[in-house]
Amino acid sequence: MNCSTCHAVGRTGRSPYERAPPFRTLHERYDVSGLAEALAEGIVVGHTGARQMPRFVLEPDQIEDVIAYLKSLEPPQTPAKK
Repeated sequence: MNCSTCHAVGRTGRSPYERAPPFRTLHERYDVSGLAEALAEGIVVGHTGARQMPRFVLEPDQIEDVIAYLKSLEPPQTPAKK
């Protein structure tokens, strides 16, 4: 609800705000599992633009849900060839 005003939050589609990366690509920029601390403290994004990301501070169960969702958007891992 909060994120989708700027970010694409599904497996397809463009972000409503062009400068906001789609959630499905966040694993390319960040270790999604490592975002727990930032989500607990409030992510601060230092960029310029028409929209600034608000500071959201999440509860532990919300953090687990967000991380699980972000991981669900990652492409499936292909097994390594032997």
